[in-house]
Amino acid sequence: MSKLNQLLNIKYPIIQAPMFLVSNTAMVIEAMKSGIAGCIPALNYRTLPELKTAIKELQEAKVIGGSFGFNLIVNKSNIKYKDQLRVLCQEGCDFIITSLGSPEETINQAHKAGIKVFCDVTDLKFAKKVEALGADAIIAVNNEAGGHRGEISPREFIELLKQNCNIPIISAGGVGTKADLDQMLAYGADGVSIGSPFIASVEAGVTEEYKQACVDYGADDIVMTQRISGTPCTVINTPYVQKIGTKESWLESVLNKNKKLKKWVKMIRFSIGMKATEKAAKEATYKTVWVAGPSIEYTTEILPVKTIIQNLTV
Repeated sequence: MSKLNQLLNIKYPIIQAPMFLVSNTAMVIEAMKSGIAGCIPALNYRTLPELKTAIKELQEAKVIGGSFGFNLIVNKSNIKYKDQLRVLCQEGCDFIITSLGSPEETINQAHKAGIKVFCDVTDLKFAKKVEALGADAIIAVNNEAGGHRGEISPREFIELLKQNCNIPIISAGGVGTKADLDQMLAYGADGVSIGSPFIASVEAGVTEEYKQACVDYGADDIVMTQRISGTPCTVINTPYVQKIGTKESWLESVLNKNKKLKKWVKMIRFSIGMKATEKAAKEATYKTVWVAGPSIEYTTEILPVKTIIQNLTV
Protein backbone atom coordinates (compact mmCIF):
# COMPACT_ATOMS: atom_id res chain seq x y z
CA MET A 1 0.00 0.00 0.00
CA SER A 2 1.40 3.40 -1.01
CA LYS A 3 1.68 6.45 1.22
CA LEU A 4 -1.14 8.13 -0.70
CA ASN A 5 -3.44 5.17 -0.02
CA GLN A 6 -2.68 5.56 3.67
CA LEU A 7 -3.00 9.35 3.70
CA LEU A 8 -6.46 9.34 2.14
CA ASN A 9 -7.70 5.85 3.02
CA ILE A 10 -8.25 4.94 -0.64
CA LYS A 11 -7.98 1.65 -2.52
CA TYR A 12 -5.92 2.93 -5.44
CA PRO A 13 -3.16 5.61 -5.26
CA ILE A 14 -5.00 8.01 -7.56
CA ILE A 15 -6.43 11.51 -7.23
CA GLN A 16 -8.93 12.56 -9.89
CA ALA A 17 -7.32 15.93 -10.57
CA PRO A 18 -9.21 19.20 -10.14
CA MET A 19 -10.05 20.68 -13.54
CA PHE A 20 -11.48 24.16 -14.00
CA LEU A 21 -15.09 23.94 -15.26
CA VAL A 22 -14.81 20.18 -15.86
CA SER A 23 -14.78 18.66 -12.35
CA ASN A 24 -18.06 18.34 -10.47
CA THR A 25 -19.65 16.41 -7.61
CA ALA A 26 -21.00 13.68 -9.91
CA MET A 27 -17.47 12.88 -11.09
CA VAL A 28 -16.04 12.88 -7.57
CA ILE A 29 -18.83 10.71 -6.18
CA GLU A 30 -18.14 8.11 -8.86
CA ALA A 31 -14.41 8.40 -8.12
CA MET A 32 -14.98 7.72 -4.43
CA LYS A 33 -17.22 4.75 -5.20
CA SER A 34 -14.41 3.33 -7.33
CA GLY A 35 -11.78 3.60 -4.60
CA ILE A 36 -9.89 6.77 -5.50
CA ALA A 37 -9.92 10.39 -4.33
CA GLY A 38 -11.57 13.23 -6.24
CA CYS A 39 -10.90 16.94 -6.22
CA ILE A 40 -12.79 20.00 -7.53
CA PRO A 41 -11.51 23.56 -8.03
CA ALA A 42 -13.26 25.82 -5.52
CA LEU A 43 -13.52 28.34 -8.38
CA ASN A 44 -15.98 26.01 -10.13
CA TYR A 45 -18.55 27.47 -7.71
CA ARG A 46 -19.49 31.10 -8.22
CA THR A 47 -20.82 31.64 -4.71
CA LEU A 48 -20.00 30.39 -1.22
CA PRO A 49 -23.48 28.87 -0.71
CA GLU A 50 -22.92 26.81 -3.89
CA LEU A 51 -19.57 25.65 -2.51
CA LYS A 52 -21.19 24.69 0.80
CA THR A 53 -23.88 22.71 -1.03
CA ALA A 54 -21.22 20.79 -2.97
CA ILE A 55 -19.32 19.95 0.22
CA LYS A 56 -22.47 18.68 1.89
CA GLU A 57 -23.34 16.54 -1.15
CA LEU A 58 -19.89 14.95 -1.14
CA GLN A 59 -19.96 14.34 2.62
CA GLU A 60 -23.28 12.54 2.32
CA ALA A 61 -22.05 10.44 -0.60
CA LYS A 62 -18.66 9.57 0.89
CA VAL A 63 -17.85 5.89 1.08
CA ILE A 64 -15.15 3.89 2.83
CA GLY A 65 -12.15 3.80 0.54
CA GLY A 66 -12.80 7.17 -1.08
CA SER A 67 -11.83 10.75 -0.24
CA PHE A 68 -12.67 14.19 -1.59
CA GLY A 69 -10.97 17.55 -1.64
CA PHE A 70 -10.91 20.98 -3.24
CA ASN A 71 -8.30 22.96 -5.13
CA LEU A 72 -7.51 26.54 -4.12
CA ILE A 73 -5.75 29.13 -6.27
CA VAL A 74 -3.79 30.87 -3.52
CA ASN A 75 -2.38 33.90 -5.31
CA LYS A 76 -3.76 37.45 -5.49
CA SER A 77 -5.55 36.84 -8.80
CA ASN A 78 -8.16 34.84 -6.85
CA ILE A 79 -10.00 37.42 -4.77
CA LYS A 80 -12.31 34.66 -3.45
CA TYR A 81 -9.46 32.64 -1.93
CA LYS A 82 -9.73 33.63 1.74
CA ASP A 83 -13.50 33.14 1.89
CA GLN A 84 -13.22 29.81 0.08
CA LEU A 85 -10.57 28.63 2.55
CA ARG A 86 -12.76 29.67 5.48
CA VAL A 87 -15.74 27.70 4.11
CA LEU A 88 -13.64 24.59 3.45
CA CYS A 89 -12.28 24.67 6.99
CA GLN A 90 -15.72 25.25 8.51
CA GLU A 91 -17.58 22.64 6.46
CA GLY A 92 -14.79 20.07 6.22
CA CYS A 93 -13.14 17.98 3.49
CA ASP A 94 -10.33 15.42 3.41
CA PHE A 95 -7.69 17.49 1.65
CA ILE A 96 -6.94 20.76 -0.13
CA ILE A 97 -4.63 21.12 -3.14
CA THR A 98 -3.00 24.54 -3.44
CA SER A 99 -1.87 26.09 -6.73
CA LEU A 100 -0.12 29.22 -8.05
CA GLY A 101 1.02 30.85 -4.82
CA SER A 102 2.25 30.45 -1.25
CA PRO A 103 0.31 27.76 0.67
CA GLU A 104 1.39 28.98 4.11
CA GLU A 105 -1.97 30.40 5.23
CA THR A 106 -3.86 27.43 3.78
CA ILE A 107 -1.62 24.93 5.58
CA ASN A 108 -2.01 26.73 8.90
CA GLN A 109 -5.78 27.07 8.71
CA ALA A 110 -6.48 23.65 7.18
CA HIS A 111 -4.38 21.78 9.73
CA LYS A 112 -6.33 23.43 12.54
CA ALA A 113 -9.46 21.94 10.96
CA GLY A 114 -7.88 18.51 10.50
CA ILE A 115 -7.60 18.87 6.70
CA LYS A 116 -4.52 17.68 4.81
CA VAL A 117 -2.82 20.00 2.32
CA PHE A 118 -1.08 18.94 -0.87
CA CYS A 119 0.82 21.58 -2.86
CA ASP A 120 1.37 21.88 -6.61
CA VAL A 121 5.06 22.40 -7.38
CA THR A 122 7.05 22.54 -10.61
CA ASP A 123 10.59 22.65 -9.20
CA LEU A 124 12.69 21.44 -6.26
CA LYS A 125 13.08 24.89 -4.68
CA PHE A 126 9.34 25.33 -4.17
CA ALA A 127 8.94 21.68 -3.14
CA LYS A 128 11.40 22.15 -0.29
CA LYS A 129 9.67 25.39 0.68
CA VAL A 130 6.20 23.82 0.97
CA GLU A 131 7.65 20.88 2.89
CA ALA A 132 9.20 23.33 5.35
CA LEU A 133 5.81 25.04 5.70
CA GLY A 134 4.23 21.74 6.74
CA ALA A 135 2.59 20.41 3.56
CA ASP A 136 1.36 16.83 3.84
CA ALA A 137 2.37 15.89 0.29
CA ILE A 138 3.76 17.36 -2.91
CA ILE A 139 1.91 17.37 -6.23
CA ALA A 140 4.81 17.12 -8.70
CA VAL A 141 3.49 18.82 -11.84
CA ASN A 142 5.66 17.57 -14.72
CA ASN A 143 6.01 18.52 -18.37
CA GLU A 144 3.30 16.08 -19.49
CA ALA A 145 0.56 17.58 -17.33
CA GLY A 146 -2.51 19.37 -18.67
CA GLY A 147 -3.30 22.97 -17.79
CA HIS A 148 -0.46 24.79 -16.03
CA ARG A 149 2.32 22.25 -16.44
CA GLY A 150 5.94 22.09 -15.35
CA GLU A 151 9.15 21.79 -17.34
CA ILE A 152 10.72 18.60 -15.93
CA SER A 153 10.01 15.06 -17.19
CA PRO A 154 8.04 12.72 -14.90
CA ARG A 155 10.94 10.39 -14.11
CA GLU A 156 13.49 13.14 -13.54
CA PHE A 157 11.12 15.14 -11.33
CA ILE A 158 9.96 12.19 -9.22
CA GLU A 159 13.51 10.99 -8.62
CA LEU A 160 14.73 14.52 -7.84
CA LEU A 161 12.01 15.07 -5.25
CA LYS A 162 12.38 11.60 -3.70
CA GLN A 163 16.08 12.27 -3.17
CA ASN A 164 15.55 15.67 -1.56
CA CYS A 165 12.16 15.64 0.19
CA ASN A 166 10.71 13.51 2.98
CA ILE A 167 6.96 13.83 2.36
CA PRO A 168 4.91 11.83 -0.17
CA ILE A 169 5.29 12.68 -3.86
CA ILE A 170 2.17 12.61 -6.06
CA SER A 171 3.06 12.76 -9.74
CA ALA A 172 0.82 14.88 -11.99
CA GLY A 173 0.95 14.45 -15.74
CA GLY A 174 1.53 11.74 -18.31
CA VAL A 175 -0.85 9.04 -17.05
CA GLY A 176 -3.43 7.79 -19.53
CA THR A 177 -3.13 4.03 -19.05
CA LYS A 178 -2.49 1.49 -16.30
CA ALA A 179 1.00 1.00 -17.72
CA ASP A 180 1.65 4.74 -17.23
CA LEU A 181 0.41 4.52 -13.63
CA ASP A 182 2.64 1.54 -12.89
CA GLN A 183 5.60 3.36 -14.45
CA MET A 184 5.15 6.43 -12.22
CA LEU A 185 5.01 4.22 -9.13
CA ALA A 186 8.12 2.39 -10.34
CA TYR A 187 9.93 5.75 -10.60
CA GLY A 188 9.17 6.22 -6.89
CA ALA A 189 5.93 8.23 -6.85
CA ASP A 190 3.63 7.58 -3.90
CA GLY A 191 0.58 8.18 -6.07
CA VAL A 192 -0.62 10.04 -9.15
CA SER A 193 -2.99 12.86 -10.03
CA ILE A 194 -4.92 12.21 -13.26
CA GLY A 195 -7.02 14.82 -15.03
CA SER A 196 -7.33 14.83 -18.83
CA PRO A 197 -8.62 11.22 -19.23
CA PHE A 198 -11.68 12.24 -17.18
CA ILE A 199 -12.71 15.14 -19.45
CA ALA A 200 -14.37 12.71 -21.86
CA SER A 201 -16.47 11.14 -19.12
CA VAL A 202 -20.23 10.84 -19.08
CA GLU A 203 -20.37 12.76 -15.80
CA ALA A 204 -18.14 15.69 -16.82
CA GLY A 205 -20.01 18.99 -16.86
CA VAL A 206 -18.83 20.20 -20.27
CA THR A 207 -20.21 20.12 -23.80
CA GLU A 208 -20.24 16.98 -25.89
CA GLU A 209 -18.04 18.90 -28.36
CA TYR A 210 -15.33 19.33 -25.70
CA LYS A 211 -15.55 15.65 -24.75
CA GLN A 212 -15.46 14.56 -28.39
CA ALA A 213 -12.43 16.77 -29.02
CA CYS A 214 -10.54 14.73 -26.40
CA VAL A 215 -11.46 11.63 -28.41
CA ASP A 216 -10.62 13.09 -31.81
CA TYR A 217 -7.38 14.91 -30.95
CA GLY A 218 -4.18 13.40 -29.52
CA ALA A 219 -0.89 14.23 -27.82
CA ASP A 220 0.52 15.93 -30.92
CA ASP A 221 -2.42 18.37 -30.90
CA ILE A 222 -1.59 19.86 -27.48
CA VAL A 223 0.04 23.32 -27.49
CA MET A 224 1.03 25.86 -24.86
CA THR A 225 -0.78 29.20 -24.74
CA GLN A 226 -0.33 32.37 -22.69
CA ARG A 227 -3.70 33.71 -23.78
CA ILE A 228 -5.82 32.21 -20.97
CA SER A 229 -4.47 32.96 -17.51
CA GLY A 230 -1.24 34.83 -18.24
CA THR A 231 0.65 31.69 -17.20
CA PRO A 232 1.51 29.12 -19.91
CA CYS A 233 -1.31 26.58 -20.17
CA THR A 234 -1.88 23.53 -22.39
CA VAL A 235 -4.85 23.52 -24.79
CA ILE A 236 -6.05 21.54 -27.79
CA ASN A 237 -4.77 23.18 -30.98
CA THR A 238 -8.17 23.86 -32.55
CA PRO A 239 -8.58 26.13 -35.62
CA TYR A 240 -9.63 28.95 -33.26
CA VAL A 241 -6.48 28.59 -31.13
CA GLN A 242 -4.42 28.64 -34.33
CA LYS A 243 -6.23 31.82 -35.39
CA ILE A 244 -5.72 33.82 -32.17
CA GLY A 245 -2.20 32.53 -31.54
CA THR A 246 -0.64 31.33 -28.30
CA LYS A 247 1.64 34.24 -27.36
CA GLU A 248 0.74 37.22 -25.20
CA SER A 249 -0.08 40.42 -27.08
CA TRP A 250 2.56 43.14 -27.52
CA LEU A 251 0.66 45.33 -25.06
CA GLU A 252 0.56 42.59 -22.42
CA SER A 253 4.26 41.99 -22.98
CA VAL A 254 5.07 45.66 -22.41
CA LEU A 255 2.82 45.97 -19.35
CA ASN A 256 4.21 42.75 -17.83
CA LYS A 257 7.63 44.37 -17.74
CA ASN A 258 6.26 47.11 -15.44
CA LYS A 259 6.50 45.89 -11.83
CA LYS A 260 3.65 48.14 -10.65
CA LEU A 261 1.26 47.07 -13.41
CA LYS A 262 2.24 43.41 -13.77
CA LYS A 263 -0.12 42.14 -11.03
CA TRP A 264 -3.12 43.95 -12.51
CA VAL A 265 -2.35 42.76 -16.04
CA LYS A 266 -2.25 39.18 -14.71
CA MET A 267 -5.58 39.64 -12.94
CA ILE A 268 -7.26 41.08 -16.04
CA ARG A 269 -5.84 38.37 -18.32
CA PHE A 270 -6.91 35.69 -15.79
CA SER A 271 -10.46 37.07 -15.73
CA ILE A 272 -10.76 37.38 -19.53
CA GLY A 273 -9.20 33.97 -20.10
CA MET A 274 -11.40 32.19 -17.58
CA LYS A 275 -14.55 33.65 -19.16
CA ALA A 276 -13.42 32.53 -22.62
CA THR A 277 -12.62 29.04 -21.36
CA GLU A 278 -15.97 28.81 -19.58
CA LYS A 279 -17.85 29.80 -22.74
CA ALA A 280 -16.02 27.15 -24.76
CA ALA A 281 -16.61 24.47 -22.12
CA LYS A 282 -20.28 25.18 -21.52
CA GLU A 283 -21.56 26.25 -24.95
CA ALA A 284 -21.22 25.02 -28.52
CA THR A 285 -19.17 27.85 -30.02
CA TYR A 286 -16.55 28.37 -32.69
CA LYS A 287 -14.35 29.97 -30.02
CA THR A 288 -13.03 26.63 -28.83
CA VAL A 289 -10.36 27.05 -26.16
CA TRP A 290 -10.30 23.61 -24.63
CA VAL A 291 -7.77 22.87 -21.88
CA ALA A 292 -6.31 19.35 -21.95
CA GLY A 293 -3.05 17.44 -21.60
CA PRO A 294 -1.24 14.97 -23.88
CA SER A 295 -2.72 11.95 -22.06
CA ILE A 296 -5.88 12.42 -24.18
CA GLU A 297 -3.86 10.34 -26.64
CA TYR A 298 -5.44 7.27 -25.02
CA THR A 299 -9.01 8.61 -24.94
CA THR A 300 -10.91 6.69 -27.63
CA GLU A 301 -14.52 7.13 -26.51
CA ILE A 302 -16.71 8.93 -23.95
CA LEU A 303 -17.06 6.62 -20.95
CA PRO A 304 -18.44 6.65 -17.38
CA VAL A 305 -15.93 7.67 -14.69
CA LYS A 306 -16.26 4.17 -13.22
CA THR A 307 -15.07 2.57 -16.47
CA ILE A 308 -12.18 5.02 -16.90
CA ILE A 309 -10.94 4.12 -13.41
CA GLN A 310 -11.27 0.40 -14.14
CA ASN A 311 -9.16 0.87 -17.28
CA LEU A 312 -6.50 2.64 -15.21
CA THR A 313 -6.37 0.11 -12.39
CA VAL A 314 -7.36 -3.37 -13.56
